[in-house]
Amino acid sequence: MRQEPLRYTPFSYRSRYGIRLQRLTVDGGFSCPNRDGTVGTGGCTFCDNAAFHPAYTRGKSIPEQVAAGIAFHKARGRKADGYLAYFQAYSNTHAPLDMLRARYGEALACPGVRGLVIGTRPDCVDGDKLDYLASLRAEGYIVEVEFGIESVYDQTLRRVNRGHDFACTRKAVAATAERGIPVGGHLIVGLPGESPEMIVAEALALNELPLSLLKVHQLQVLKGTAMEAEFHAHPEAFLRLGPDAYIDLLADFLERLREDIAIGRIASSVPPAFTDAPWGLLKHEALVRSLEARLEERGTWQGRLAMGHNLSQDHDF
Repeated sequence: MRQEPLRYTPFSYRSRYGIRLQRLTVDGGFSCPNRDGTVGTGGCTFCDNAAFHPAYTRGKSIPEQVAAGIAFHKARGRKADGYLAYFQAYSNTHAPLDMLRARYGEALACPGVRGLVIGTRPDCVDGDKLDYLASLRAEGYIVEVEFGIESVYDQTLRRVNRGHDFACTRKAVAATAERGIPVGGHLIVGLPGESPEMIVAEALALNELPLSLLKVHQLQVLKGTAMEAEFHAHPEAFLRLGPDAYIDLLADFLERLREDIAIGRIASSVPPAFTDAPWGLLKHEALVRSLEARLEERGTWQGRLAMGHNLSQDHDF
């Protein structure tokens, strides 16, 4: 029986590990295979990594970034029993294994760092790299991997110049989970060409993956990206939902998502300089409250319809 008052499963490091952990964003100086010619050039049409770099990561070594990140969070009164180095910028397994060992090792050697969170692409992992990450967990470090899934539809992945298909995601997530490494995924809601029905159906496809965490982000059209040009040329291809409509769609999605997949975020934000900020200054916490209220109004919860009609049968993943 579902326990009140929570109607969806929020992610918490304290619940998972029993201690308070704070993530510190780290730029490891990695590139992206969709930019350096490995699989493509130009990057994903929606991407501008500069929009996600905290100021304290710029122009510093990894140990300096960690120290600056700790100071940043302490100055804001955020207490922690330890820290996780979050390698976020670009694709953080897109390098030879020796380079990964060196750069991850720099972070793990910093006082207070208990482990790593590694953001990467599904086409940037292999058995040797995953075995190395599993060996760090065996040594007692916390290690988690978050993959940019973005969409479960191959036609969407092609349209945004992603450079891999959903089968690649399935393979990478399975290989990571098989080694006992917690796996997270990122999903963008509102990519061009996707209808509300298609977005809701994505939950059924994600249920088939051994994910323990999902971060859901509304599409933000960033200035200067290829997607901005596409949006101006074909605005009819974009949903561009307001906050209330987005919350309604997210409630539909969560009803069909497995209850054991914890939700790390339900929306994203970038500095106003990078986007037209159609939602203004609306905070993530306000959206969380709206989502809880909407689920309560409906008398529903995450996973209520996860075993119902398989909407994924209606779409080609």
